[in-house]
Amino acid sequence: MTVTASEETPAAAVAAGTAGTADVRVEVRTDGGWAAVCGLSDLTPGRGVAALLPDGRQIALFRDRAGRTYAVGNRDPFTGAYVLARGLTGTAGGRAFVASPLLKQRFDLATGECLDDERVRVPAYEVRTR
Repeated sequence: MTVTASEETPAAAVAAGTAGTADVRVEVRTDGGWAAVCGLSDLTPGRGVAALLPDGRQIALFRDRAGRTYAVGNRDPFTGAYVLARGLTGTAGGRAFVASPLLKQRFDLATGECLDDERVRVPAYEVRTR
C-alpha cells in the first residue's frame, strides 16, 4: 500500500471497526510541520508502508509489535531504489531496524543509522499518533 500525506486529513482510509485504532491517525514531522499520513490501523505490526510527503519525499512507515511507530526515508542509499518499506524488521542490540530487501543492510528505525556501515544513514522522521 502506498499512501500520500496531507496536512488536513489522513490520506489512507481508516479501516472501520478496528478496536482502538479506527480513529487514530499517524503524523510525521516535516519541514512544514506535522503531516497526516495514514490511519494507525493501516499499519500492520512488523510490516512497512510507503508514503509520499507533501514535498514529494518518500518515507517508509513501520509499526512494531509493541505499538511504536517509526518513519525513515524509503530510498536504499546502497542501490538508490525506493524499497525500504518492503524490508524485514527486527532488533539488534535493543535497536529496532529494517533490513533492505535488496542487499540486506540494516537501518535503525529511530535514527536512520546503517548498522552495517556507520558512514551511511537514511533520514529518520519524528512520528506521532493522535
